[in-house]
Amino acid sequence: MSALVDRLVAHVLGLEVRLLSCQARLHARTDPEALHDLRTTVRRLRSLLRPLRGLPGVEQLEVAASRVGDLTTPLRDREVLAAYLLEHDQPEAAQRRMAQMAEAYPAVAASSELAQLLMIFDAFPRFLRASQRQGLLKGLRKRIKKRLAKQWKKLDQALHDPAHDRHRLRLLIKRVSYGIEAYPELDRLPKPALPRLKSAQAALGDWHDCWQWLARAEQEADLQPCVAVWKTTMAQAEGRADRVLDKLSAACFKS
Repeated sequence: MSALVDRLVAHVLGLEVRLLSCQARLHARTDPEALHDLRTTVRRLRSLLRPLRGLPGVEQLEVAASRVGDLTTPLRDREVLAAYLLEHDQPEAAQRRMAQMAEAYPAVAASSELAQLLMIFDAFPRFLRASQRQGLLKGLRKRIKKRLAKQWKKLDQALHDPAHDRHRLRLLIKRVSYGIEAYPELDRLPKPALPRLKSAQAALGDWHDCWQWLARAEQEADLQPCVAVWKTTMAQAEGRADRVLDKLSAACFKS
């Protein structure tokens, strides 16, 4: 148990260092990957926290992480769209959105949401050690395994639902993938699971981008030249995602 808690604390400290690095990069406005890395780090944190719910400090940290996610989701969506437009001969539309992002990066770095997350995060290793001394972490390994198995079961059920929702599947796949990465020593999933999950996540990500951009185009006139391409791409991505999901289901789940 002590070794597991030590690894958990080390993981938390590593994530805190990454968050501070992302904050500094956002302040500098020069790093196009800073916002993406911030969001990935927050997702990893939330995956680490899910099996720890009920322990001191976890709820506050989860709420703070969720607020940073809510703050940055529309900004990341705009950033991805701007990159697409720049690569597909729509420089004016891209530049308008990139100009908005230049202001958004330092705003995120200086936001109260990120400051609150970092403040709570800084104290969290002490909460873990206090919980360990008080005997609150007894059965932690079993608790984590149970949580990971529950996430895997939810994905299994969703994949075998003929009317599955691609949005929900995408979120479930992300959750399972980050859970495996958060607790690799407790992973008991089939060997092909993680690469299959990553492939499914990528395919569903392509579909989600097109779906979201088409919705935006109804409100943003400068996106109209891309609509026909997006409709075609979305249909292709749907087919690709379904094929990848079938492979995932066949490789990792019983019928």
